[in-house]
Amino acid sequence: MQEWIINGLLAVVTLLALVLQAIGTKPSAGMTKKQKKMLWRILAASALLLVLQLLGTGVFAPLGAAGRWVRLVVYLVDYGIVGHDILRKAGKGIRNGRVFDENFLMAVATLGALALAVYENGDYLEAIAVMLFYQVGEWFQSYAVGKSRRNITELMDIRPDYANLEQDGKVERVDPDEVAVGTVILVQPGEKVPIDGVVTEGSSSLNTAALTGESLPREVKAGDEIISGCINMTGLLRVRTTKEFGESTVSKILDLVENATSRKSRSEDFISRFAQIYTPAVCYAALALAVLPPLVRLFLLGLDAGWEIWVYRALTFLVASCPCALVISVPLSFFAGIGGASKAGVLVKGSNYLETLSKTRVVVFDKTGTLTQGVFEVNGIHHNEMDDARLVEYAALAESASSHPISKSLQRAYGREIDRSRVTDVQEISGNGVTAKVDGIPVAVGNDKLMDRLGVTYIPCHSVGTILHIAIKGKYAGHIVISDRIKPHSKQAIEALRAAGVQKIVMLTGDADKVARQVAETLGVDQVYSQLLPADKVDKVEALLADNAGSNAKLAFVGDGINDAPVLGRADIGIAMGAMGSDAAIEAADVVLMDDDPLQISKAIKISRKCLGIVYQNITFAIGIKLLCLVLVAFGVANMWLAVFADVGVMILAVLNAIRALFVKNL
Repeated sequence: MQEWIINGLLAVVTLLALVLQAIGTKPSAGMTKKQKKMLWRILAASALLLVLQLLGTGVFAPLGAAGRWVRLVVYLVDYGIVGHDILRKAGKGIRNGRVFDENFLMAVATLGALALAVYENGDYLEAIAVMLFYQVGEWFQSYAVGKSRRNITELMDIRPDYANLEQDGKVERVDPDEVAVGTVILVQPGEKVPIDGVVTEGSSSLNTAALTGESLPREVKAGDEIISGCINMTGLLRVRTTKEFGESTVSKILDLVENATSRKSRSEDFISRFAQIYTPAVCYAALALAVLPPLVRLFLLGLDAGWEIWVYRALTFLVASCPCALVISVPLSFFAGIGGASKAGVLVKGSNYLETLSKTRVVVFDKTGTLTQGVFEVNGIHHNEMDDARLVEYAALAESASSHPISKSLQRAYGREIDRSRVTDVQEISGNGVTAKVDGIPVAVGNDKLMDRLGVTYIPCHSVGTILHIAIKGKYAGHIVISDRIKPHSKQAIEALRAAGVQKIVMLTGDADKVARQVAETLGVDQVYSQLLPADKVDKVEALLADNAGSNAKLAFVGDGINDAPVLGRADIGIAMGAMGSDAAIEAADVVLMDDDPLQISKAIKISRKCLGIVYQNITFAIGIKLLCLVLVAFGVANMWLAVFADVGVMILAVLNAIRALFVKNL
């Protein structure tokens, strides 16, 4: 056995030396100061223990009777080098009333083994080696967690350090927090875009990889909206800010990532509750194992109590029972899953949402800005009683108070700056349109319902698109056809969702039935509901949730607009388009897609399922091995070394398995 342990110590020293070589020529490379210190402690303790074992007990023989105690002191020094922090943590836990944790288990087991060795004048190797191998496992766990955190922290590199203001022909660097909305800032090649805004001058390529996971650069020019966190690659840009720094995309992303770990999944809550019950239970079981069998042998069977045997088994039982693999690997799996998703441009606000996302079987889409680009264009003007440009002018001015994409398209078609002083008495009628006075003339712009409401006889349009009827002075003046474009990946996204196991895909929209059905048929959507008000969308989702009641299947809603916020909050899982989506939608959603690509939804589902698969693998593996080893230890079949494997070995394997959740590139 001692030869096996010595070989194990040599393997530990060799492995750690290889680790040092792999991560850099300096021990601190890729490690925190704390990890570096722990590594040197392990190496020092391993080397001292190896020397003591190779020298043997004969080296202390010339000291006579005192040699036994000198030998004990030397071994205790080695034990202190490698295990003093565990003893300190165990003592602190006892003082704070949190007795039963892995530090307490390891401290009692190793100190007990040392006490038995002192009592028997035996070998201290076992107790010290158990603590040493435990610390090796802790170090690998710490390094693995640190690596996953560094992968997520790479996302934090998107945080800008400054913004450039041009004053009196000079460029001055200021804190982004000090830049007001509407300020023109300069973004030079190689710099990060510090605040969301609109390009007023210049053209360039933007690297959006940190935000979206997309390696291809995005070309921008004057008039284009850009979001903070991108890196300007080529040309000089002047950008007029549209948000404060605290409300910009980069700030919201960082806030989402930093707070993701505060929302625990049911699996994590189960492990926390399990550990609270399990650890005290195994401590009492170990105490019973140490006391009851010897008493039974002594008083009922008339045999020798064998205290040494049963105390040793109880100490071994404690080592084998340590719940590190579960307590560490399950949260780490979720943490790695959230980090992997973030690198792919999918921000998940908590592990509970990751767990829910993995069970998604119904996906409900808003149409505009989600499946379609939300870039509306005027494609036709029909039955007008006046010049086309004049009709568009009336419509654009009447709609000028609205931020809806249709209003924006009218303003673009108008082509001139809107003079808001010409518009008075604006009244927006939800789900119908608007009425206003333009230059004192009553104008109404809206759908069929608005014309019916005003008693205006209108001419139906057979073109596919959004039809805006215009009435001037209470008389019909014609209609404008506005249409949206389907996103390039929308059809592929629907197919990918079906391949990912989604059973039902639904589309909701406020658009006309003809437009909605054409989009649904093009994309292959199962069901479509059109001409819906925001409240109607909530009702439809409520009905779909009721149909799903009683099953484990979850419903996801995907949207981007302010009017989608109530539905995003009501669905089992809300998914928002993050790049150009509204702040309200991003706030209400549980998952945010940073590049507005619906194809990312199937990837998010696959990431969540991979992560949950790893979690269940770790739970099954850790509990199964633990229970088997505890039974073997109780019956005396397994010794301390198998217990070390049940603790440290299982923990290392579970942690390495958890790290797989970081790698999502090929999903």
